[in-house]
Amino acid sequence: MEELHPTFFLENLGCAKNQVDAEIMISRLEDRGWRLTDQAGDAQYILINTCGFIQPAKEESIEVTMEYLRDYPESKVILTGCLAQRYPEDLSQDIPEVEGVFGNHSVQRIAEFLEDRLPRGQRVFIPGASYGPNPELPAPEFDSRHRTRLLSYPGSAYLKISEGCRNRCSFCAIPLIRGSLRSRTIQDVTQEARGLLSRGIKELNLIAQDLSDFGRDRGPAGRGEFPALVKSLLELPGDFWIRLLYIYPEHFPLEILEICNQDPRVLPYFDIPMQHASSKILKAMGRPGTKESNLELIQRIRERLPQAVIRTSIITGFPGEDQDDLGELMDFQDRARIEWLGVFAYSREEGTRAAAMGNQIPPEEALRRKHLLEDRQIPIMHSRIDRFIGSPSSMIIEDLVPQRDGQAAAALGRTPFQAPDVDGLTVLPAPPGHLKPGMVVPVTIKKRNGVDLIAQAL
Repeated sequence: MEELHPTFFLENLGCAKNQVDAEIMISRLEDRGWRLTDQAGDAQYILINTCGFIQPAKEESIEVTMEYLRDYPESKVILTGCLAQRYPEDLSQDIPEVEGVFGNHSVQRIAEFLEDRLPRGQRVFIPGASYGPNPELPAPEFDSRHRTRLLSYPGSAYLKISEGCRNRCSFCAIPLIRGSLRSRTIQDVTQEARGLLSRGIKELNLIAQDLSDFGRDRGPAGRGEFPALVKSLLELPGDFWIRLLYIYPEHFPLEILEICNQDPRVLPYFDIPMQHASSKILKAMGRPGTKESNLELIQRIRERLPQAVIRTSIITGFPGEDQDDLGELMDFQDRARIEWLGVFAYSREEGTRAAAMGNQIPPEEALRRKHLLEDRQIPIMHSRIDRFIGSPSSMIIEDLVPQRDGQAAAALGRTPFQAPDVDGLTVLPAPPGHLKPGMVVPVTIKKRNGVDLIAQAL
């Protein structure tokens, strides 16, 4: 390359899986002598790790790209991530100011693209295909265990255990973007976890499109290996948290409940995307569950683990959703009384089966229904979270709020029942002077302030 040690800046958009991809790209480039800067104006290359899951995410990715092109005309802008994977030629042609477009199926090859292919005039590099066996899409032993830089708050890290998805929900474009399920090995994931813990990580957030599908792409008769993976992680020494993010209700491994009961390092926090409650809509979505089966799962979790906290996601405005279907959702909301609820207005994604369905709901009506459910959820969430007030807990410190005298006015962090970025924060006023970000400390929950909690050090 022309530059001996080029400087680069990375803007990461989208989900936690995208964040892991970004961390891998940063590490691969730094291994090659590239220098990461936290100021875009100092960068020769600006990498935008885009999201392309739903329409608002696509629009954000394009808006951010245009802002960087406008504000930093001397830098070379490179598009990576899901939007780049799905629309490489369109992006290259419609935004000719972009220097290059790089897909996300082989993120460890970013240096090859920037140092070899791009200088030779190849502006688009999308290795691999979306479906079926492909030599460029092996099981993702993708060097994430060699991540030299993490983008999470201190003490916390995402641990991606598989890539792609074998489910074919009618509304979802993820298989079109990230391909079919490809699980890592238990040994590989455990090795990465060991390395993260040795660097002082206290919270391992396990992520995938569906954690419970881990190993089903290779196991006998499609049997999953997720409980075995968790047991392997628990063989690692030390006091740390394991948080399970995104487990489909249809595949939920009940063995996990007993594992949680036996080892408190596995947090009783379950992110279970149920998507809807109407049997008609669930069937149209390609989801085999029902409202009653999902309610039964919630009941079984709470009976076995009374302290359990559940997060779920719901889609409003799916094609054909009528007032009766909306009523089913509200009834489910009232009966399930889930702690954390994310509501999303349906996004019509090209290439999905749902995009071709009739009875499409106007976007403004889907948004109205989203706001209705969100408003109804507020008192439910308050009631469910208030049960922790007065109880001892623990808190991972993410940041310190300084005072003028240099002492911390407050510590910000999360308890076991708060996942990163989505469930509010816990505030510890006047923390002890020895506290640092990344530490886990014992606290008592004193009160709630909206979605956030106020704690006191023990």
